[in-house]
Formats: sequence, structure tokens, C-alpha cells
Amino acid sequence: MKKNVVILGSTGSIGVSALNGIRKNPGFNVLALSAYASADILLRQAAEFKPKYAALCSPAPGLLNPGIRGLKFLTGEKSQEELASLPEADVVLISITGAAAIKPLLAAVRAGKRVALANKEALVMAGGLIKKEAKRHGAEIIPVDSEHNAMFQAMAGNNPDEIRKLHITASGGPFKNYTRAMLDKITVEQALKHPTWKMGKKITIDSATLMNKGLEVIEAHHLFSMPYEKIDVIIHPQSIVHSMVEYVDGSIIAQMSVPDMTLPIMYALSYPKRADSAVAGLDLKKTGRLDFFPVDFGKFPAFSLAIEAGRAGGTMPACMNAANEEAVKNFLERRIKFVKIPYYIEMAMRRHKTVKNPGLAEILEADREARVKVKSLISGAGA
Repeated sequence: MKKNVVILGSTGSIGVSALNGIRKNPGFNVLALSAYASADILLRQAAEFKPKYAALCSPAPGLLNPGIRGLKFLTGEKSQEELASLPEADVVLISITGAAAIKPLLAAVRAGKRVALANKEALVMAGGLIKKEAKRHGAEIIPVDSEHNAMFQAMAGNNPDEIRKLHITASGGPFKNYTRAMLDKITVEQALKHPTWKMGKKITIDSATLMNKGLEVIEAHHLFSMPYEKIDVIIHPQSIVHSMVEYVDGSIIAQMSVPDMTLPIMYALSYPKRADSAVAGLDLKKTGRLDFFPVDFGKFPAFSLAIEAGRAGGTMPACMNAANEEAVKNFLERRIKFVKIPYYIEMAMRRHKTVKNPGLAEILEADREARVKVKSLISGAGA
């Protein structure tokens, strides 16, 4: 029996990698695809994989009916929530970027789905609410991020109470060897050249600021119910060891592979079985040395701001995440310097009044307020 897969965000890097893996594996059926605005790519994917459903959140004129036989074509922001809760879906891959994933994710968990989650921001913003809803409705969240997928694999069959520490590895991004003075002159083109991974623009910038690792710590806290003091980040430039789990007896279990996102994607889709990911195996004889270094927190303040927000809890992580998204957007549009990204995050956080135990409406309002604040600061009004 083939697994029915829904891919939300099918035109992005994770979605494309997932379809590449599915193309080579007969055990999956693509039930539904969605995109935000990449209509041409979405329709090409639909023509090849012949899903029953496709959705475009921001439809272009004339695409209300693309004319593909047997395809139910949905439009609008709520279309992804509908796809996330399809009764016939076996697994929902959520690879939507940013805060936009939170509503489809909630729709999937409230429908009791197995979710392959490739989005950090939703758990960062609303981890407590999402975990509560998942438990209530019997949903299962399998992480797709290579680091969390690695920890998930390293925990298999072991008692979580016997975990001493989670070690999240980081490549260090393109600027790990830069001085603080050099960071002041970073261009968009430099920031988008990740040394190891091929990713979307936003996550690539987050990797360069190390915000990505801060978000991953918060995500690990929620995914694995692990206190922050038991989660560590370590620089590992080769990106071969994707994360490690240390146990109370001193054992450390690591997951290793070549740096290819197809592997964790296919693991999450096929779990609890393992499917052929068609990824080249790791040749240990040619791997060479594996290096590990501490993080220079002073050089990458965005990381510390993320941890501060995670520890504060409530609506503060939503504020921090929204401020980061807005600052990164403005950096990519060349309105602010690279080093100013953490400055605007900190300004938004300092002016935020945290709401403890928030509902979805309060989380989304914190997100909205932070975006307005950062836009205002950047434009010079209220700076």
C-alpha cells in the first residue's frame, strides 16, 4: 500500500528534494501539492505527479482553473489548511517557510495526522500550543531538519530520562572565521553562499547569523521536552555529524551522513520504516578528520537573542521570530546591513510585553506587532 503524501511548500528547496526522493521511490503517492506564488513550478509538478489536489495561496489571474484533468485546484490562504487535514492523507510534509506554517500545522495536528515538519518557526512561535493539540488529537510530529531528525534517530529505543545532553551541530555558516569588523561589510551575495547546504534564502541568512541554531534549540526544547540547559550547540564545519545525543552513562550516539536533505526528508516520510533515499553513502575511508569547536556567541548575537526569547517563553519567541523575519527580509532587499539584523531583533524584544500561556490569537498578534515595530524602526519612524 502506497503512502499518500501531502507536500505543503512543494516549490521550495525542501519540497523539490522531497519530490526528487519520491520520484525514485515507488512506495509513495503524491496526494496534494501547494505553493505560495510559484504557479508555473506548481503546475509542472502537478502535471508530472498527478496529485488529486493542488493549492496556490496567492493565485495569479487566469489560474483559478489550470485545466489539468482530475485535479482539484484550490486558492487562497486557507487552502493549505484544507490540504493539511485531508482525510486520505497518511503524512503531511510541511515545508512552508516562516510563520505562515503555523495554521496549516495546527490543522494537520488537529486532524490527527503524522506530520513531517521542515519548518522551525511554527514550533518556535507556538510550540506549547502545538504540542498540546498534537497530544489531544493523537498526531505525531517527525522532524525533517537534519539536526532534529538526527537526534530523533539517535533517541530511538532509548529512555529519554537517561539523556544527559543534546548536541546540535552547526556548520558555522560562511562567516565563522570572520572578525567582527569584517562582518560589517558583508554583502547579500556573500551571505547567500553557504559552505555546505543548498537552502532557501531566508534560512541561508539565518545560518549566516546563527539565528538558525537559536531557533533549532527552541525547536528541540519543544520536540523532545528537553530543558534548555540540556541543549548545546557546537560548530562542526564538515556537516557530517548532524547531531548527537549524550546519555547519562557517558555514551554519545551520533547520526552521520553526507549533507543531503533528501535523507532526513525520506526518513520522516517513511518512518517507522526506512526507504531508499537514493543518497550516496558516506565513505568513512575518505571522510577524513571531523572537527568540533565552540560557538563564538559574542560574534553572533542573534543566537543569544533566540535563546533569551525561548527561555522567556509565552509570546516572546513569536516576537523574536517575526522581528528576525522582517530584518532578514530588509537585509535581502539591501535596506539594512548584515550586522543590523540582531539589532532590530533586540529592539523589538525589548519593547515587547510578554503574554504567558498565550492562545493562537495572542501569538499572531505578537508576530504582527513585532513586524510593525521593525518596519517602523527601519523606516526611521520611532527609531
